[in-house]
Amino acid sequence: MTQVQGTVAPGFEDVRERFAASVEAESAQYGDPGAQLSVRVHGRPVVDLWSEGLPGDALTGVFSVAKGASHLTVALLVRDGVLSLDQPAWGLTLREVLGHRAGLIAADGGFTPEEVADDRLLAERLSRQKPFWAPGAAYGYHALTVAALTGAVVREATGRSLQDIYAERIRAPYGLELYLGLPEELEPRYREVLPFPEPLPPGDPESLMAKAFTPPQGGLDAFINTRAARAGGQGSAGGVGNARGVAGLYAAALTLLDEQTAAEFARLSSPGTDLVTGEEDHFGLGFERVSAKYPYLGDDAFGHGGAAGSMGWADPSTGVAYGYVRRRMAWPPGGGAAENVPLGEAVIAAARAFAGR
Repeated sequence: MTQVQGTVAPGFEDVRERFAASVEAESAQYGDPGAQLSVRVHGRPVVDLWSEGLPGDALTGVFSVAKGASHLTVALLVRDGVLSLDQPAWGLTLREVLGHRAGLIAADGGFTPEEVADDRLLAERLSRQKPFWAPGAAYGYHALTVAALTGAVVREATGRSLQDIYAERIRAPYGLELYLGLPEELEPRYREVLPFPEPLPPGDPESLMAKAFTPPQGGLDAFINTRAARAGGQGSAGGVGNARGVAGLYAAALTLLDEQTAAEFARLSSPGTDLVTGEEDHFGLGFERVSAKYPYLGDDAFGHGGAAGSMGWADPSTGVAYGYVRRRMAWPPGGGAAENVPLGEAVIAAARAFAGR
């Protein structure tokens, strides 16, 4: 039996039980997923749990959970007036780029390892790329590239990288263990991402899905398990951290963003069908509209999942900040793993009961 460790505040015992049940169920089939769960309510830590395969202070690849850090940095600059959502960007507006409407999901012939690990090099390559659809006419998930596009806008406006601003304005002040560029001295705490437990089903290599998601030299797990990717900290899929860091990011978001800015970034910006993933009405500005997947959340909730099944979100209506991280690529593949549904439901129920006391 896989041992679950950590603590929960009174009233959150059901969260611990569901976490233990999800770890045990997957362990019986595939082995310990190596999972962590962290929750804050109005900034107060109420859940801090982990399984044996990923100790609470260990770090691992969180893939597109990094987008939450990147988009929060952009939102902060919009709040401050440094950026405007309606300013020109990549032949569109920054608002449209954040809405995944640029059509710059990949590059003909693929990216080199050096390019995909570095947002500046990605942006240079994308500046020469013909979009995969008419910019602004539709939207599709820019899995590896959206933060390279917005990062170029940030660099032009500030002379600094998105990663540096994130570290200075958000990560360091809030003590977050969620990195866009893992310092070398923290490498001993990194736990390699483990591959999918089953072979991926064959897909069309010419599809937009394949083009958008394929890094060089193997899968996403192989990508983040290189020191170059972790050091580069590209803001779309190169994040490294733990559940405490993810929950802390979204707790910071609830503090840093005024109500108007938070609502603007959470509101549906790209209605219709995603050309890459086939999902419907999926994005606000950069952030995922997580209430579509987790209906127990408020319409103003915002967050982002990651390829291994990790997930982070903020729910302004309850003050909950949620972070879930796992080490092994989740099965079935695609975004936040299935266990986030019952875990988040238990968290919200406990938080509402907690608030009513």
